[in-house]
This record gives sequence, C-alpha cells and structure tokens, in this order.
Amino acid sequence: MKKLSLNDCIYFALRDGRYRTFWEIQTLIKEKTGKFYGEPTISAGIRNMRKDHCRSKYGLKTYGEVITKKRLDNGKGYKYRLIKE
Repeated sequence: MKKLSLNDCIYFALRDGRYRTFWEIQTLIKEKTGKFYGEPTISAGIRNMRKDHCRSKYGLKTYGEVITKKRLDNGKGYKYRLIKE
C-alpha cells in the first residue's frame, strides 16, 4: 500500500463535504491510518489544499475557494469543509 502523505490524509478526511473540526479530522486520520497529527500540522494540511499542486492532484476546482470554515457555536475554533465542485 502506498504511504499516505499529510495532504492525502487531510483530503480523505474532508472529501465527503461535511464540516469537521481539527479534533474530528485528527481522530478520523488516527482511526483510518494509525497516524497522529497535531493541530498545527492539520492546519498546514488544510492550507495546502488551497495550493495549485493539491488542487490538481485531488481534482479540485482551479479558481476560487476550496476550503470553507465556520465558527463553532461556543466561539472556540472552526469547522472546515472541502468543496469539490
């Protein structure tokens, strides 16, 4: 099996289009791959999804936003969602 990169893990965690927090992404990656990434690393992976090399690799749209976020109800953090249109 091919070794998954951070970008692969982030893409696989967000590809269903649902909003997820850092902690939900972290848990999902840990359960599916056995890899543990901290919050700063996950944040970097989310930023990478906006870069051209990730857009082309994962078939994301060329222009415009591919990651949206909304503030959590308690005001402490965000949920992120990948847009694959």
